[in-house]
Amino acid sequence: MSRLSRILRVRLRKVRLRKLRSTKWIFGILFIAFGWWVVDHTPTTEIAWVTGFLIFTIYLFVFEIVNVDEAAITIMVMLGVTSLLAPQMGLEQGLVDTAHLFDGFASNAVMSIIAVMVIGAGLDKTGMMSKVAGFILKVGGSSETRVVPIISGTVGIISSFMQNVGAAALFLPVVSRISSRSGLPMSRLLMPMGFTAILGGTITMVGSSPLILLNDLILTSNVALPPEQQMQTWDMFSVTPIGLALITAGILYFVLAGRFVLPATSPDAAAGGQGGTKHLEDVYGIDYMVFEVQVPEKSPLVGQVLDEIEHANKIRVIAIKSVGAGMRSSQGDISREVEIPPNSALGILCSPEHLRDFVDAYGLEIQKGLRVFAEALSSTHAGIAEIVIPPGSSLIGKSARDVWMRKAYGIAVVALHRDGETLVEGENIRDMPFEAGDTILAHTTWRALAHLERDRNFVIVTADYPQEETRPNKVGWAAFFFSLALFMVLFTDLRLSVALMTGAIGMVISGVLKIEEAYESVSWGTVFLLASLIPLGLAVETSGTAKWIAEETLKVVGDMPIWVIQAAVAVLGTFFTLVMSNVGATVLLVPLAVNIAIGAGANPAVFALTVALATSNSFLIPTHQVNALIKGPGGYGVPDFMRAGGLMTILFIVVMLSMMNLIY
Repeated sequence: MSRLSRILRVRLRKVRLRKLRSTKWIFGILFIAFGWWVVDHTPTTEIAWVTGFLIFTIYLFVFEIVNVDEAAITIMVMLGVTSLLAPQMGLEQGLVDTAHLFDGFASNAVMSIIAVMVIGAGLDKTGMMSKVAGFILKVGGSSETRVVPIISGTVGIISSFMQNVGAAALFLPVVSRISSRSGLPMSRLLMPMGFTAILGGTITMVGSSPLILLNDLILTSNVALPPEQQMQTWDMFSVTPIGLALITAGILYFVLAGRFVLPATSPDAAAGGQGGTKHLEDVYGIDYMVFEVQVPEKSPLVGQVLDEIEHANKIRVIAIKSVGAGMRSSQGDISREVEIPPNSALGILCSPEHLRDFVDAYGLEIQKGLRVFAEALSSTHAGIAEIVIPPGSSLIGKSARDVWMRKAYGIAVVALHRDGETLVEGENIRDMPFEAGDTILAHTTWRALAHLERDRNFVIVTADYPQEETRPNKVGWAAFFFSLALFMVLFTDLRLSVALMTGAIGMVISGVLKIEEAYESVSWGTVFLLASLIPLGLAVETSGTAKWIAEETLKVVGDMPIWVIQAAVAVLGTFFTLVMSNVGATVLLVPLAVNIAIGAGANPAVFALTVALATSNSFLIPTHQVNALIKGPGGYGVPDFMRAGGLMTILFIVVMLSMMNLIY
């Protein structure tokens, strides 16, 4: 029955993929039809072309035809090419001046985001996260009603000074450690942590990409506004009262309603580095164990390569020792092309049932316990790790086979958890392209796993394993340069990017981070996404497209009270951020919101801030980077996000609008 159900799941997944491809084509046709209709009703040719680019961008983002950063770069280049094709397009000049096409890469927002990522990596390198976990366990104990507020509050505050996906990634192993020691399920801890990491980005103007970008967008909008309508930029802590209210509301929501909206799974008691069989069985439904078998000289297994036998027999060979030869393990010196030598010992990872079938089929001998591999495969040296593929990983779209995972990274993939389902060896898991949020179960040495922690293509969930030393001796320097950057932001008129970059370069000069580690800490996909979308926002504003859309919107809501119009803008921002990146939504909607506010007689800066905050209201489905990150380790499905995130979405809008109208 188990095999049949897995076969049915694989077939169902293929059917879903075919339906998804069909859906993309159908909606592509609908987008073209809608775009043609909208363009036909625009007042000028320039607005028509910019509107077309807008609709095309939204389509690329919604259906992820290509990666969002690839889509943004493509749009930027196409805008630049319009300077060459302007006569053929019926334009006097290009939609964006090519002399300023790449200004986004030198913008205050982009440089600030790079600096924040480097500072966050420096704080993590000193081992401060482990100390935080110990403190939480000491104060909160094993009570969910105490642990959740402490974790959530801590992550929220940290997220206010660094990218929320970075704060969530830092705390993923912390939560895993707390779960393993307290017996609380990961599913009861990760969603509150992830949601408050998103909410924490609303506490300061450097807490999230939209807020970092907001002041630059305001200055861009000012270019097209008369002097009497010019907007002032927002200070560092202008949004703090709103953010603190949102954090408080989020924590209270999970404390009071968590038992009703969060999934109740068995405690992830062994989520630590030992790769405990109880944890694997409880969470993923697999009963893998490590065995040692002897291969006789006459066995039909001799001469066969690993790629032929592992998939067919649903086993994983994680170590080989032959007569007169050294030991090979999954630490990069075993590949799928390795042949089985005679009179060799094999370290096998599989379920007892599949081991018996394998041994009977090839006439092998099972050893009692581990003999040859007693040291190499001991729990102090190796085990099964839980690894998440984060948004932005270069492995997305590639399979384990494509990248030679075992040989290149030293990890032997034994299971893949996706969308609430766990696929194991024998179900083509090594041929399945990775998706953001996938959880990989892989056997590896702890040394190899420690190396992977520095690789931005992975987020290591497994926490309690012997690993390389961090740099606790540099904690003083890390704290100093973090404090220096914060002081310069708060008490000087220095440009935000310069102040933050001072802290970032201080982390490198003081030895907290090596320069290579600083480069690796930066999510370059996010950087290119942000920088490449800035020209589109400029085109929307300077072409008059934003003003035209605003006028059309005001025809619908213009006679309503200002707070209703503001609520409509907030809902629009919430919707856009569910189907595209929050950066893209902010770039597209801020010029629109500014023009709507001017037309309605409201404060345009407040409406712009409404957009930048509303684009953090991304809880309903796992499209936000943080939600994609916690989805696999927490064992969440889309219904879990809809159940918990639905109420959170409404609560966010109510609290945000109430606080904004109270303060501004």
